[in-house]
Amino acid sequence: MIYSNPRDQAIDDGAAAEFAQGYGERATSLPPVAIVIAAYNEAGAIGPVIEALPEQVCGLVTATIVVADGCADGTAKEAMTAGAMVADVPVNRGQGAALRLGYRLARDGGAAYIVTTDADGQYNPAEIERVLAPIVAGEADFVTGSRRLGSQETKDFIRKAGVLFFAGSLSLLTGQKISDTTFGLRAMRAEVTGAVRLEQPQYQASELLIGVITHGYKVAEVPATIHRRRIGESKKGQNPLYGLHLPGVNNFFYGLRFARVIYGTWWRERQRSRAAGRSGSSGSRANGSGPGSVDTSASSATAGAGRPGDAAKRT
Repeated sequence: MIYSNPRDQAIDDGAAAEFAQGYGERATSLPPVAIVIAAYNEAGAIGPVIEALPEQVCGLVTATIVVADGCADGTAKEAMTAGAMVADVPVNRGQGAALRLGYRLARDGGAAYIVTTDADGQYNPAEIERVLAPIVAGEADFVTGSRRLGSQETKDFIRKAGVLFFAGSLSLLTGQKISDTTFGLRAMRAEVTGAVRLEQPQYQASELLIGVITHGYKVAEVPATIHRRRIGESKKGQNPLYGLHLPGVNNFFYGLRFARVIYGTWWRERQRSRAAGRSGSSGSRANGSGPGSVDTSASSATAGAGRPGDAAKRT
């Protein structure tokens, strides 16, 4: 993994070393599936989320890694009590930075697949198999759930409009049809997270998705559900003015920041692709699974379910 910020690398290096020392052989001998969760002040929510996670998915054993991102409450202790392996980072940097560290710990530990879900209980753990199955079957490298293909428990018109707008924007920029750019329930081959450039401290979902597409990995979307948050409040887009948490204002700030990430990441990756082209690199996978191979149908989820024990093919 390449770090553009030496401070981030120092924090991650320290956290990874402490994680390895604390968990010993467990940290270096992870089962095939690592479920990675970024958590910030989620005491009261994180425990039930971890306890509801499956011990096996697609016939493969799982382990849960929680990155406690500078929490000031009992999130880390609650996660450990519930059975997760916890990297307790002393400084709060954001969900993107926490997930990046979680990906690193999963790769270093030998996990073949990584699944991400949120700490607030908005995603259905029973749907983890749906997002992982196409990867285990060798039909995709990266799978994201989609609320627009599935369902969502929200009456927030602004949020729904934002999901639609950003999905359209990213589809237009990348040339691929994507229906949901921010869904937190995702699965991927572990190596994918080491191949793309991850710099965003907060809104990493679109950065990862754009990076995966431009690197030529096979991407799929499957129907999934997002529930209402029942404990605590969202940390996304909070109003920087005097700590006011006003839903409409929060959505506005979230939209501005998310737009900056999408367009900034797209421009960065476009420049990198051009530079790679000038140096003679195609910028795609050797098998031709380039940016055109994106499957936005639900069929791949069920197609993979019949062969849950197969190893992912290195396409």
